[in-house]
Amino acid sequence: MALTQWTEQQLNEACVSLETATPQDILRYAVKNFYPKLTMATAFGAEGCCILHMLAEIEPKVKVFNLETGYQFQETLDLREKIKQRYNIEVEFVKPELTIEEYEKEHGGPLYRHRPDQCCFDRKVLPLRKAVVGYDAWLSAIRADQTTQRAGAGVVQWDAKFNLVKINPLLRWNKKDVWDFIVKNDVPYNPLHDQGYPSIGCWPCTHQVKDGEDERSGRWAGSAKKECGLHVIEHQEGSGI
Repeated sequence: MALTQWTEQQLNEACVSLETATPQDILRYAVKNFYPKLTMATAFGAEGCCILHMLAEIEPKVKVFNLETGYQFQETLDLREKIKQRYNIEVEFVKPELTIEEYEKEHGGPLYRHRPDQCCFDRKVLPLRKAVVGYDAWLSAIRADQTTQRAGAGVVQWDAKFNLVKINPLLRWNKKDVWDFIVKNDVPYNPLHDQGYPSIGCWPCTHQVKDGEDERSGRWAGSAKKECGLHVIEHQEGSGI
């Protein structure tokens, strides 16, 4: 879908109208306007599991996929089966062209040690670009209070990086909102969250955090990097979106 089909004004109006809407109402908007050309990427974080619970009630046939980089924790991979058993939603694994063994052989070892941005680009951004081809919109589970990049997102926005509409149902939630929902609805979640991992990505670049530390301080710890690149906002030339 080209931006001309959804003008800046239309997206801004949708963003404003949904600013105070519940995540469920935002998901209903997404399903009404974009399904079946609506998809979702999930890393099986707590937020993503909340959205999967909601989708199971609103439209369980939305295609959901996980970017299986080859470096994910086993606990993350195991959660996929728990989600399937609970909600009858089978999350598809989307993998890079090269296996971990092939990738590390090509680069003379793991890139995550000295070129993490390139590793994320090759094993997350590129596979996502291929996975969303043919779709008009995608759902993400970001929250505005997680990073400065995410703070600049809209509930509904044009995603120039992937050339489709991006919808963020949990953008205005905070950590307490997420965990209140999980407890109330008995949502399956990654057990690593109970072991000092509030934000979980690939195991080489995810570390435990101490009480009181920022919840994403364990991601690429010791560096300024806080995003893998999927949610870094790019603006289309000539557009205010």
